[in-house]
Amino acid sequence: MTAHHDEAEDAETYATFKELVNMTASQLHTWLDTDESREVGQKNDGGESVGHRSGRHIIDILGKKKADLGADDYAHMRKVNGYVKRHLAQRPHEVEHSHWRYSLMNWGHDPLK
Repeated sequence: MTAHHDEAEDAETYATFKELVNMTASQLHTWLDTDESREVGQKNDGGESVGHRSGRHIIDILGKKKADLGADDYAHMRKVNGYVKRHLAQRPHEVEHSHWRYSLMNWGHDPLK
């Protein structure tokens, strides 16, 4: 893989992330402090859910300048992009107070925005 390809892939990843993550760092931080946020998602060790941990990483990414993003940030953005796209395809009839919405919000996307 050439460096040019990596830069193009990173640029596409970043643009998609900025499109899909429609919550600000402040909104996401406030959301992650709610009981609803903590109640949803897969908990591998019985503690914090994968999505909740992802939300904390997203806040970190949103707080950085693009030039300061590292390979782990781009890897996480690709993970977020894939998760949000897959999850959006499973939209339920009732959205507002659904675990589906709450889970997406942990990943930085509020489908009601």
